Amino acid sequence: MTGSDLPSWTDGPAERAVRAFVAAATTAGPAFIDVADRIAAFDNDGTLWSEQPVPPQFDFVFRRWGREVAADPSLAGIQPYKALVEHDKAFFARVLAQDPETITALLSAFGRSWNGVTPADFDAEVRVWLETVKQPKFDKPYIDLVYRPMLELIEFLRSHDFRVFVCSGGGRDFMRTFAEETWGIYKENVIGTAADYRYVDGTIVRTDSVLGGLDIGPGKPEHIFAQTGRLPVFAGGNADVDVEMLESAKFSMIIRHDDDRREFAYTSGAERALGRAAVLGWTVVSIAEDWSTVFTGGR
Repeated sequence: MTGSDLPSWTDGPAERAVRAFVAAATTAGPAFIDVADRIAAFDNDGTLWSEQPVPPQFDFVFRRWGREVAADPSLAGIQPYKALVEHDKAFFARVLAQDPETITALLSAFGRSWNGVTPADFDAEVRVWLETVKQPKFDKPYIDLVYRPMLELIEFLRSHDFRVFVCSGGGRDFMRTFAEETWGIYKENVIGTAADYRYVDGTIVRTDSVLGGLDIGPGKPEHIFAQTGRLPVFAGGNADVDVEMLESAKFSMIIRHDDDRREFAYTSGAERALGRAAVLGWTVVSIAEDWSTVFTGGR
């Protein structure tokens, strides 16, 4: 292992902890982990790309709902359309914190908006958003705000025979649109809150139902196990909704957002996770101190 494996990581406790775990897991000894069990799982929003001022998928969804309200003003009295029209900051704060009740309301509307849509048509709509919409602080497409150090970590783990999964509360199919070209992760290794599908007249279409419940909190290790038959040995997250996934792993790391110049500085929605990290000895990755470069698109 050389420093070039993780070039955007500074030489510090976080990088050394990652290297030490991987070395122990892949070397004969008491901490050795069989290749079949080398499962790594990462949250997406706030862990693999920037999640402020709202998680990127919500930007995509809110724009769609804005068009729907314009076409049918009666929707303005129903959540979550009501919050959009009234610029309800409290509602958006609950979105950022991934409050289950709020997310459930969002998913209900999400199901209505894309019910009956084919995967190809949904992917095409996501791609238009990826190519045309820019994040307000940085004036760059959201896809440029993927964390370069995390891509290096994914590749580092893969080079040591870890199978890497993304496990996010966000929409599975939204992430699958760009997973392979952006993370180098196959679609089938993306786990998230998912639409149910039906095969109708020779075509796969989305339904208005959610398959297997929300992929947050205990849903994360549950969904990882359901898909892989194993729990992760390496897990990374940044928020309270990641706690159960982090608790299920042998090595757990949490991203601390503390760099308002290059990214954002906040702890909202991560208070419990940071508390558990202190108690359980998880590796805390400081964006300010541990990453020499933040984004794939520079900066």
